[in-house]
Amino acid sequence: MGDSVQLFSIRPDDYARFRPAYPNSLFNWLAEQCSTPRCAIDVASGTGQAARALASHFDRVVACDASIEQLTGTADWRSAERFAAQAERLPLRDGVADVMVVAQALHWFATPAFFAEAKRVLSTDGLFCAWCYSLLHIEPSLDALIGQLHSDTLSDYWPQGRASVDAGYRDIQVPFETFQPPAFAIEIHWSLRQLLGYLRTWSAVKRWQQTHDQDPVTELESEFKRLWGNPERVRRVRWPLHFLAGYPGR
Repeated sequence: MGDSVQLFSIRPDDYARFRPAYPNSLFNWLAEQCSTPRCAIDVASGTGQAARALASHFDRVVACDASIEQLTGTADWRSAERFAAQAERLPLRDGVADVMVVAQALHWFATPAFFAEAKRVLSTDGLFCAWCYSLLHIEPSLDALIGQLHSDTLSDYWPQGRASVDAGYRDIQVPFETFQPPAFAIEIHWSLRQLLGYLRTWSAVKRWQQTHDQDPVTELESEFKRLWGNPERVRRVRWPLHFLAGYPGR
């Protein structure tokens, strides 16, 4: 995971504060796919957004991440067990998991070694479900400015793997048959401060800052303020989720 560990270990508390939460309906659906929702594994858990939601539906939730800083941040992990490990080498027994999820992280390690490990850890009928989200949608003028930041200012600063996110994981080949889950999306209501905080969690923003010793979001902040209006105004923000799901053991 290399660069991803470094980039996402800089300020895990900010990452936890400004990253949007996944919809509860997604985790209801995941639990419904199991005859007995006993054990769920959250791989590359980060600050535990998915792990915390899974804990409401599964008897046991195990969260792993290559970054110990992410796992030991101030986030509330509820009852989830945590350990640091590479995704391709999970210290778990064969067939232990009913569900394995990878939230916004599969692009870092979508290798044959990882998929073999997923098959090993999952039960025969265990569900593998990875998802990602790319650019958010607010309204056309703000979407265009965010697109300018993403695709123009930061075009050379996205780490390897980001292209898979922007492609909705359609470019990732897996050694098992996949199916399309129901449509889910993240929806949240944010002020301008929250939006700018989220943009500053982008890995490419951190790389740009390291190179230029400046903040590319700050450079666009006056234009964001003009388009947003009252900075305390709350607007709806939406990210469609894109999935890669299947049953590796079947």
